[in-house]
Amino acid sequence: MPDTSIFCGHNARRTLWVLALLGLAGPVARAQDVYFSQPLANRQALNPAFAGLLDDYSGTLSFRNQHPTLAGTFQTTQLAGDWRLPSAGLHHALGLLVNQDRAGGVGYTRFEVAGQYAYHTRLTRALALSGGASVGYGRQRVGYDNFVFGDQLAADGSLNGPSAESLSAFPPVNYLTLGMGAVLFAEQAWLSVSGQHLNRPNLGFATQAELPLRLNVSGGYKFFLQHPTVGRGTNDVREISFSPVGSYTRQGGSQRTEAGLYFNAQPVTVGATYRNLIFANKEGTQHVLAAIVGLEFGDSAATAKKLSSCPLSIFLVFCNIATK
Repeated sequence: MPDTSIFCGHNARRTLWVLALLGLAGPVARAQDVYFSQPLANRQALNPAFAGLLDDYSGTLSFRNQHPTLAGTFQTTQLAGDWRLPSAGLHHALGLLVNQDRAGGVGYTRFEVAGQYAYHTRLTRALALSGGASVGYGRQRVGYDNFVFGDQLAADGSLNGPSAESLSAFPPVNYLTLGMGAVLFAEQAWLSVSGQHLNRPNLGFATQAELPLRLNVSGGYKFFLQHPTVGRGTNDVREISFSPVGSYTRQGGSQRTEAGLYFNAQPVTVGATYRNLIFANKEGTQHVLAAIVGLEFGDSAATAKKLSSCPLSIFLVFCNIATK
């Protein structure tokens, strides 16, 4: 179940709160919200308070393909972008998140687009806080173009027109979704708390009346083996560090607890995560181990305010082993 993320960001001010590496966890197994194996590379989907937090502006493109060899393959494409407004104090940031899920055999599609706003403020000299909110529009539908019903087949096996079957149980539905969150952070640590689908939007499907509330708490700590010294009037020194991270997510009765460890020696990041997923209705527990590699291209020096200096990172899950 591979998923890949490409991240591009520009940072003209390398402040003390540039701290996050990657994330943890694997894709969710139930038809709720998709959960990538590197959520901090997809941080705007994790928490709107991350908008504008790491860079002056950035963009992320992610693609996930689950069960690619089966007719029921589940594909997700996600595009995110954020911009820290150049106002006094750099307190305000805007974000945009676009997500599309598509399931092969059943013609299921779910499209969401959300606007985000975040406010950043310093609490003390060493501690800062970001609060964010999001408002999104979603559309969910099941297409029947690939289905052939019994009353459409003639005696010789040919098709003889549209079906008389009632398909009213799965009409297309449009919905509004609301989210909010906060990130408390210092130079080497962060704690994120967020809630998505706070209004529990009505999906209108006979088998699922609402999109469940999703709650997430995550955090981590970065231990520096070598501090970066870009822009300090000395020879550039690349960062070497390792970061233990943890996360807990709950949505619709399903729970995920995750732990991971990442090692960063610029421009390469390697890591491993373990996920324990407990399904609703006592369907069992899934254990997932994921190995992740990240590679950064381009000049990440904060001295150049040009697009050519934009660092480009690619994160790829190499293995995802599940037992039940």
